[in-house]
Amino acid sequence: MKIGPLWLKLQIACGDALALGPGKADLLDAIGTHGSISAAGRALGMSYRRAWVLVDEMNRCFDPPVVETLRGGGLERGARVTETGVAVLAAYREMEAEAAAIADRPAYARLRASLRPTPLPPTTK
Repeated sequence: MKIGPLWLKLQIACGDALALGPGKADLLDAIGTHGSISAAGRALGMSYRRAWVLVDEMNRCFDPPVVETLRGGGLERGARVTETGVAVLAAYREMEAEAAAIADRPAYARLRASLRPTPLPPTTK
C-alpha cells in the first residue's frame, strides 16, 4: 500500500514461503469475484499457471486451504474461496488498514523527512 512517499508492503511468511502478500490477497479477492482461478488470473493480468502456483502456495501454507477447486461440469465447476480464505483475507485487509495508520505516527514523519523523492544515479568506479 502506498502512503505518500513510503510504501508499506505487508507479507505473511510460512517458513521460507510467502503465505500471503498484496498480490495473493488481490488474487483471493478476484477468485471470490470471478469464481475461477483462470478468470481471476486474467482479471489481474497474470497467466493461469502463475495464478495456480500462487493458489497452490497459499493452500500449502494455510490449514485448511484458502481456495477450493470444484471439478465437474455445469454450475459446480471453477474455484471458490473457502471460509478459511475469507477469514484470512479479512484479517490481512484489516492488518493493511492498521499498517496504513502508521502514516499518522512521528516515526513515519521522521523517515519521510529524510527520504529522497527519487534515488540518486548509481555511482560508477
